[in-house]
Amino acid sequence: MKLYYSPNLNPRVAVAVARHLGSPVDYRRASPRHPDHIAAFRAINPNALVPVLEEDDGRRLWETDAIACRLSALAGSDFWRRGDDEPEMILWVSWAAHHLNAAAGTLYFERLIRPSFSDQAAPVAVIAEAMANVRTHAVTLDAALSGRTWLLGDALSYADFRVGTALPFADGAGLPLQGLENLARWRGQLEAIDAWRAPFDGLD
Repeated sequence: MKLYYSPNLNPRVAVAVARHLGSPVDYRRASPRHPDHIAAFRAINPNALVPVLEEDDGRRLWETDAIACRLSALAGSDFWRRGDDEPEMILWVSWAAHHLNAAAGTLYFERLIRPSFSDQAAPVAVIAEAMANVRTHAVTLDAALSGRTWLLGDALSYADFRVGTALPFADGAGLPLQGLENLARWRGQLEAIDAWRAPFDGLD
């Protein structure tokens, strides 16, 4: 299998999942939006984005959550929860996409990505709204983690990786996470996992 990736938010999660599960994938760093690559990469993913998981029989999956689901199944792991725990896991995956990571992704883009290609200042109103939204959602997350080791109880799951998508970039993006003790403890637990802390170690 091949896993096409870049060092950005969503591909980072896919690589972390694969490394955490010990998935037998060939990691292929890609720049699908580069003008010289975009046309060819559309044959791999019509959206010209990474991550993409290409299986040995030619089947391809794009989107981080689908890739995590597939790799967990192939590994025979409950990292992607099944049964009674699956609805709550999907709740957190969906919540992260529509709330916390949506707002945090704006700060990531404006403060870490935009400066790499533009001298234009980040729009003040956009930053202010994103900051307020991240704080609101971070408080929600902090409350949910009270009395829990991980989001689904005592054991790590994909929900933790997905909700934590932007946390490795929190300092550079200026995410307003101060004073949230449960979130800070949970973030430290994630950072103690090699695959999460340094998913690209040893890769090209």
